[in-house]
Amino acid sequence: MSTVELAAGPIDYLDTGGSGPVVVLSHGFPMNHLQWRKVIPLLDDLRCIAPTFPLGAHRTAMRRGTDLSQRGQAMIVADFLDALDLRDVTLVMNDWGGPQFFVAFGRDERVGRLVFAACEAFDNFPPPPARPPAALARVPGGAWLLAQAMRTRLLRHGSKGYGAMCHARIPEDVLDSWFDPAVRDAGVRADMRAFATGAPPRRVALDWSEALRGFERPALVVWARDDLMMPGDHGRRLAEILPNATLVEIEESRTLIPEDRPDEFAAVLREFVLGSAPGP
Repeated sequence: MSTVELAAGPIDYLDTGGSGPVVVLSHGFPMNHLQWRKVIPLLDDLRCIAPTFPLGAHRTAMRRGTDLSQRGQAMIVADFLDALDLRDVTLVMNDWGGPQFFVAFGRDERVGRLVFAACEAFDNFPPPPARPPAALARVPGGAWLLAQAMRTRLLRHGSKGYGAMCHARIPEDVLDSWFDPAVRDAGVRADMRAFATGAPPRRVALDWSEALRGFERPALVVWARDDLMMPGDHGRRLAEILPNATLVEIEESRTLIPEDRPDEFAAVLREFVLGSAPGP
């Protein structure tokens, strides 16, 4: 793992290196780069970069006063691309859809392609199943209670927790890496709370989504047929408003397509990147 210092604080990231097209793989809440552990080995002709953004599974708390709302997090993604001087990036979103907002903020100049993979969109910030934890985080001491709940089997594997996000059973050591930072570090819990309570009002989110109509570079929308978090029509709506979009629907998968269908997702992503990348 490498680390880059941003104005917000340190961001850890995995970088496979190489001269292939750059793919930046963002993650969900509260997850980290291990969300992509099954997919990255299948993309050995691409340079894959998997950061851990401050969504609650990061190892070091951000600097005090950092904006960790949806808007602030989108700006952190853009700052990360700047700091590594990455260009013509394929930016992939799965679960968390916030990085798309930097299109509305005019910070998408380093992005050559966008991939929306079963992620938040339109007014689905956060999805209905995630709203009770977000409400808990608003209560004094709620972030601590939420972090403790992440240690329970019910939240880790139950139908009301992460078990609803994929058909596959996520290994305990992966879940530990996602949940332990907030359990042990009050600063990380504060960051998690700031993000969990930082969704924009519905009208604002819809206004920001409208900016995608001006993103004329290639876009790929990959939607899961069995998704319990992201409405099925959102994939189709994204493909309609993005001027240069392709829609692919994945069978036998829920939100975490990289868990349920890594081979199929990697094949679709690789074809999209190499098929739309500029020639030598």
